[in-house]
Amino acid sequence: MMSKDRILTVEVTDTDGSTFSLREICERGDCHAEFVIKLVDYGVIAPLDEVPEMRQWQFDVAALSRLQKALRLQRDLKLNLPGLAMSLELLDEVQDMRREVDRLNQRIRQLMGE
Repeated sequence: MMSKDRILTVEVTDTDGSTFSLREICERGDCHAEFVIKLVDYGVIAPLDEVPEMRQWQFDVAALSRLQKALRLQRDLKLNLPGLAMSLELLDEVQDMRREVDRLNQRIRQLMGE
């Protein structure tokens, strides 16, 4: 018998609108501020508001989750920053496509009366 592997994706949602300063996101991500600043420069994560002073940046839970994913990719695959940016972009596209396939499959089941 063949076993079918399932890929589970987990979305982090924030019900109370938590935000994190640059210092807090570094603490939670266990990384240096320079790394976070580089990720912002490469468009991997973004502060909530475009303020010129980095010390005033605020990040949401989605940015923290993306930071943690970037750290795992860098640690496990030894990717440089451009590689991280491209990998995360491709992972986002794959996740979007999986959602669309699931939505279409659900619609097909509805149309077939299942």
